[in-house]
Order: sequence, then structure tokens, then C-alpha cells
Amino acid sequence: MKSLILGGSTFVGRRTVEQLREAGHEVTVLNRGKTTSELPEGVSRIVGDRTSTESMRAALEGTEWDSVIDVSGFVMAAGGGLYEDLITLLDGRVGSYVFVSSIMAYAPTGLMPWTEDQPYRDDPETTYGGFKAHAERVILDRHARTNFPGSIARPAAIYGPDNNIHDMETAMFLRLRKGLPVLVPHEGLVTTSYGHVDDLVTNLVEMSKLPKAAGEVFNITGQGCSAIEYVHQLADIVGVTPEIITVPTGYTTEGPLFGHLFKDRHHGILSVEKAADFGLTVERGFRIGHEQTYTWFCESPVADSPDVLADPMWGAGYDFGLEAKFAEELRA
Repeated sequence: MKSLILGGSTFVGRRTVEQLREAGHEVTVLNRGKTTSELPEGVSRIVGDRTSTESMRAALEGTEWDSVIDVSGFVMAAGGGLYEDLITLLDGRVGSYVFVSSIMAYAPTGLMPWTEDQPYRDDPETTYGGFKAHAERVILDRHARTNFPGSIARPAAIYGPDNNIHDMETAMFLRLRKGLPVLVPHEGLVTTSYGHVDDLVTNLVEMSKLPKAAGEVFNITGQGCSAIEYVHQLADIVGVTPEIITVPTGYTTEGPLFGHLFKDRHHGILSVEKAADFGLTVERGFRIGHEQTYTWFCESPVADSPDVLADPMWGAGYDFGLEAKFAEELRA
């Protein structure tokens, strides 16, 4: 299979490239070529800028692909009809197109689990969730008009080796190993679906080979966990007893005090029943996946990460010194 990965330098994209190569597929990555990471042996690169239709047209001119997996669709590609232009460039040139959307495309509701027919989030296209919803509409509309072979995967919180969102399991493993306090808002009741990166990738690859997936939307990550249980589960994996400090409702500060997934806007559980009906869902389970991730963590350079780490792309950094300061205030 001749596959094109839009993105492919980090985390989900990188793991997708590696899984396809291990299966013997011919793989090409399209990105801006600005990352310092090396591609696996045998993987080709096309340089293209998602923020420029002209650049993407030049990059894709004369190409055809058995499958395209798009892991780079973010707000930088939202404005000025750029995403519509991309789909136009690909229409008629691909056997399948799989778009990695997000649970953030959903309009939030307290009725769970969320199914694929739930209404979209009514946010601007320049926001993360608003762009994902916009892109989904473009794909489904094009499929209805031209039979464009696009399908949509909606994951929730993805974790695992090489996670480039710093304030998830990496930060929690570090806190727990250092014996630092863990600040938890909303009494730890915010509940989120979590999925291992390699399970997501397996499903993306399977979707790319499944003709009946065209025109369909699939929730991919199902198993959920509350914030308080998340801390206890990871503490048990690390082998420590956590010091949990509850952040009172309405308590506001500047700077990151806890993982972004502990905020109420991430309260939601996905149903994966439809994906299972299509033979797609692969989930190793929250506990096993985090045990495997911790084994990787202990043997990787991220085990020596600093106590302060900014995240300019996702806005999901951490500051253990700031956390300790406010933990002391809350104890008092």
C-alpha cells in the first residue's frame, strides 16, 4: 500500500509511519520539513506548508495514493478555505483519506457516553474543537457530493511513548516520583476517555483499508477514568502514595496548576460501539497501557525532564514550583 501521512514527525504521526513501515507499506510524509527528527529508513518526505494552498498544490501535483492519513489538521490550517482546498486537491487522487478529529468536536453534554450522531460544538473555526468540527463537515459534504473516500476518527485523550503534550502522563509520573503534591480541581470528578497511541494508530490504519468506512465517523477511545482515579492509578503504577490536594471551585491563579484534562471542559466519555460494529476498536485498557508507558518512561530521557516545561503549541506545560507554592497556600 502506498501511503501518505500528513504530519508524521511526532507522536501520533510518527507512530503511524513506524507501524506502516513495519507492515511493509510504502510510506511518504508531507510536512514543512522544519523538524529536526529523522524519518525511519525507507520513508520519503514531501515538503509542503498546510497554511498555503499554492505550496500544497505544488507538493501534491501529479501524485496518487492508496491511502492518506491526516494527523496534522490543526487550527493553523483552518482559515481562508485552506482545508476545503486540501480536500479538493486530494479528491480523485486517493483510495482513502482518514482524518484524525477529536472528542473536542462534540457539543458537551452530561448524557454519556457520547455517540457519533451527537451535535457539533458551536465554536469558531479558529479554535481547536471548532476546526475539527469544520473539517468533519467538509469531509462528509464532499463524500455526499463526489463519493470522496474520507472517514473520520474521533479519539479522546491519547497517551503513550513520545507524547508531545507535556502535562499528561509525563508530568504525573514526574510529580509522583519526586513526591510532589498533586493539585486536583472539581473534586477529581472530571472523567475523560483515554487511549494508547498505538491502539489509535492501529485503528487509523485499519480505517484506511476499509472501503465501508468512507463517509463514516468513528469514536476510537472509549475507556474512561476520573481525574482522582487517574492519580491513584498512576501512583499505584509508580509505587507511591500520592498527596492529593483539592482545588476549591472558583479558586483562580495565573499559570498551570494541574493537567488540562482535569478541567471541566474535558468531561466526557465516548461510546465505541459503532467502531466495534465495523471491526475497528482496539483497546488494551487504561491500566495496561499506562503500565507499558511507565516502563518506556523509566528508560527514556523524559524521566529526567525539568521541573518547569512550557508548551507553546498546545499550551499544556507544567510548573512544579508554582504548584508547590499554591499547594502550601491551600494546605493553610
